[in-house]
Amino acid sequence: MSEKKLVWVTDIHLNFLNLDELEKFISSVQNASPDVLLVGGDIAEANDVVPYLKRLEKALDTQIYFVLGNHDFYRSSMFQVREDIRKIVNASDKLFLLDDLSYIELTKDVALFGHSSWADGRLGDYYKSHVMLNDYYLIRDFMGLTKGERYMTLNDLGDQAAIKLKTDLEASVHQHSRLFCLTHVPPFRESCWHEGAISNDDYLPHFACKVVGDVLQSIMGKHPEAHLTVLCGHTHSSGRANILDNLEVITGDAIYGEPKIQQIIYL
Repeated sequence: MSEKKLVWVTDIHLNFLNLDELEKFISSVQNASPDVLLVGGDIAEANDVVPYLKRLEKALDTQIYFVLGNHDFYRSSMFQVREDIRKIVNASDKLFLLDDLSYIELTKDVALFGHSSWADGRLGDYYKSHVMLNDYYLIRDFMGLTKGERYMTLNDLGDQAAIKLKTDLEASVHQHSRLFCLTHVPPFRESCWHEGAISNDDYLPHFACKVVGDVLQSIMGKHPEAHLTVLCGHTHSSGRANILDNLEVITGDAIYGEPKIQQIIYL
């Protein structure tokens, strides 16, 4: 049986590209001949994420499994962006938002699942942190919140991701020996890389999701016979963390205006 090829990209920020740059990036993906394309969020912003997804759909003869990143909601609300995305996904036979799907069987031994996730504020020191991301000014769900209200919102978003990923992992780990989780936000302190180092306590609350990490580690600790690879981004700096012998996290790097393929994975 021939190998199946996964191509992973993340934090591609296509709205930073001119037309020639966009076509160059798309050509690089086409030339990789993926059987499956994984897109790890931060595709564009709210006003143009749908057109860019449609452009990828039109250009690529492959299934596109994706999650959303914080930038994809800029200048709109989470509800509205997700509704807009779901309309095109429902009309497509190539586009798949992993947030809305249970795990996908890629081969007899390999499963894929995922969720966009969100930093949940629980790593680092949220209440001493003076970091104010653009998220809190440009996404309607955060506008006007007090620090305490924002913390509760971050907690809730992280919990939603953890519940979904827990369900997927528990369902797939008994059936498949090799598992891939696609998400936008690093789920462990050790995977929250920035400029070659782990983010500090000021930035960790805004860039990592502790509750998702806790869920993944707990389940994989009970299933040494299976192996889980988490693919994430968000911090624009690459790194690899081995959380358990059977749980690794690969964080993708990114430069605005220079999207690239992170990895090609053969199944």
